[in-house]
Amino acid sequence: MPEDIADSERMVEDWNRTIQERAVRYQAMAERVEELSLVEASADGAVRVTISARGILIDLQIAESAATKRMSDVSAQVMATVRRAQARIPDLLREVMEETIGTTDQTANKLLDDARAHFPEQVDEELPPQPPSRTLRLDVEDDEPAPRRPTQPYRHRRDDYDEDDFGGGSILS
Repeated sequence: MPEDIADSERMVEDWNRTIQERAVRYQAMAERVEELSLVEASADGAVRVTISARGILIDLQIAESAATKRMSDVSAQVMATVRRAQARIPDLLREVMEETIGTTDQTANKLLDDARAHFPEQVDEELPPQPPSRTLRLDVEDDEPAPRRPTQPYRHRRDDYDEDDFGGGSILS
């Protein structure tokens, strides 16, 4: 019986040691990921973004050359650049995992799958600038504004007489 207890104690100690080692490796991975950021620029260099490894925009730089573009094109370029940077997060996470915890662990694979779901690969490049939008208005426009109705002050009529109403005149006359 003592042999079974000794084996059980060794097994629990090994299990405990394995858990502690794994926790240290996961902590190292988390610290490493927290330090990382990704920088991405638009094809023409007008937009440059920096995002954290969590996908949060932490810096946005728009070059003076963007001043000649329509704001809708610049905003589309910003969003496309952010998405391209975010699409690189799963690869970055995989590299850090390979260095710290490995990629064979079930938890590591779940983290990678989640990153891929939140930050899918970008297959489309920046869209070319769109022509100005045209709006079709179907309301009727008059050449001349509608004539204004003359406004007249309200005047009391005799049939509006009220015994407490002095008709706008002085009470002394």
